[in-house]
Amino acid sequence: MVSSLKNWLWPVVGIVSLLVLWHAAVVVFQVKTFVAPSPLAVVAALWTNRWLLLNNLYPTALEAISGFALGNTVAVLLATLFIHSQTLRRMYFPAVVIFNTIPIIALSPILILIFGLTVTSKVIIAAIICLFPTLVNMIRGFEAVSASELELMRIMAASRREVFFRLRLPRSLPFLFSALRIASTTCVIGAIVSEWIGARDGIGVLIIQSTFEYRTEVLYASIVTSSALALTLFGIVALVEAAAVRWRTN
Repeated sequence: MVSSLKNWLWPVVGIVSLLVLWHAAVVVFQVKTFVAPSPLAVVAALWTNRWLLLNNLYPTALEAISGFALGNTVAVLLATLFIHSQTLRRMYFPAVVIFNTIPIIALSPILILIFGLTVTSKVIIAAIICLFPTLVNMIRGFEAVSASELELMRIMAASRREVFFRLRLPRSLPFLFSALRIASTTCVIGAIVSEWIGARDGIGVLIIQSTFEYRTEVLYASIVTSSALALTLFGIVALVEAAAVRWRTN
């Protein structure tokens, strides 16, 4: 109990200290509000504009969560194909690597031209950001079995299906959740970037609007809201991991 409390206490102390330094810098250097508001001004903006923020949070959250689910599902399926077929892996994994080198800011307009200013284009952009890290981690996870374990499964006349579900998949779970932790934050980034290119609402749209209108408090409040969404998704993944991978601590 005490150890768990300490684990929570230090991050809180760190965040509070940074907020105090931020407030002190604004006051001491007399920074203009339109350049950088104080933390108190941001908190006030969060409350004053709570309905505006919530209304724009909904589409961003929908895009991010849908992209998270789609991108990671495709990544796991591709990793499963690649681990069972070296031919497919040699043929298509380099193509996936090349595709991943395309900046998402350059790819977003193409997808919006194809799918229009719809949720579909935003979800695909968020999914693309999630796909590659999960794919690489899942391949590593599937290969994280020892030769002796595979030999034992062969001696027991296990089928490829049994080897996959009883050996490879359990071994890959720590790698999967490491990737999901990353994806839980990057999917939000993907959704916001897609909204910058073209959207009618969302946190990304609100960020652009508040920047051009010099509503800096709303800009910072929007950033805090997007961070809260990413942290919430990260926390959910961490909780699911703690429940699903209990054997690691046994």
